[in-house]
Amino acid sequence: MGRRAEVFVRPLEPEEAQRLVKVTRSTRDRVRLRRAGIVLASMQGRGAADIAVMFAATDSYVREVIHAFNDLGFAALDPKWSGGRPRKFGPAARQLICRIAQANPAGLGQPFTTWSLTKLAAYLAEHHWLRVSTETIRQILRAAGITWQRTKTWKASQDPDFAAKMARILALYDDPPADGRVVCVDEFGPLNLLPRPGHGWFPRGHPARRRATYTRTAGVRQMFAALDLATGQLFYRFRDRKRWQEFLEFCKQLRRRFPSGWLYLICDNYGSHHKAEVTAWCADHDIELVFTPSNASWLNWIECEFTALRYFTLDGSDYPSHTAQESAIARYIRWANKHPAQFVQPPKAS
Repeated sequence: MGRRAEVFVRPLEPEEAQRLVKVTRSTRDRVRLRRAGIVLASMQGRGAADIAVMFAATDSYVREVIHAFNDLGFAALDPKWSGGRPRKFGPAARQLICRIAQANPAGLGQPFTTWSLTKLAAYLAEHHWLRVSTETIRQILRAAGITWQRTKTWKASQDPDFAAKMARILALYDDPPADGRVVCVDEFGPLNLLPRPGHGWFPRGHPARRRATYTRTAGVRQMFAALDLATGQLFYRFRDRKRWQEFLEFCKQLRRRFPSGWLYLICDNYGSHHKAEVTAWCADHDIELVFTPSNASWLNWIECEFTALRYFTLDGSDYPSHTAQESAIARYIRWANKHPAQFVQPPKAS
């Protein structure tokens, strides 16, 4: 077989040569840089075989670039890619793959409750005569916005009086009674001493680290908290336990803080809130306990404040003592009480 005829780039004008050198020095596109380098080497008199070795390319690729430049000029440095071979699987096949992936395998007669890509590929091949690799399945699912996720749970309130209780609470939010004050009450805890995971801004790949081992030798603490909806102020007390005695004591403290008018205390269905001694004392001192429906503590507006409190005082923490932990919580609450804009007004009932 005879040797292939040598190929060289056409003679370039000085301006073209300068432009070519500029491309090789300034471009960040690796494909454009490589093709410009091939043309420049050919302009300097190097043969296709030598250029192929220099740029770790094939002889055919070098010849293709040179011919393209001779025909198209600098446009040949930015080839228009065709996008590869045509798709092997059309819209119908892709929809089938997505539908099967989202189905419960047990409902399709398979002895498992979730798919792996391998099992999904085997099922498609056996039952739909569709032979597809696991990587192609992954790409098809990703293109359709289907990703591997952990399942979540939800709990609906089974309270037979759910509608009435919710309406009562939302009415207090929307139109606070003129004869009193609406206060949301709940317990925050238990407050343990342990290293907690959290988030922060750190150099990439170098997050802050917390100790993994710990012993619980200091017991737990509880915090009783109240949110005054008229001012957005939080009030709190730390205690060792959260029995009805501690809850009743907290109610008495709220009564002393707001001595006039009715107090409408929105609280959940924790057992100590329903204790006869608590309800009797509240009734005698113009306090109405407004209970949320069962499994619907989200109606209590103070839960939103607890989320922020947990995020800014507990996440990423490792307090050495309950005194240090409670001091940090107290500092945050004092800060929040000085920034009432942090407290969003309750939603209107719909």
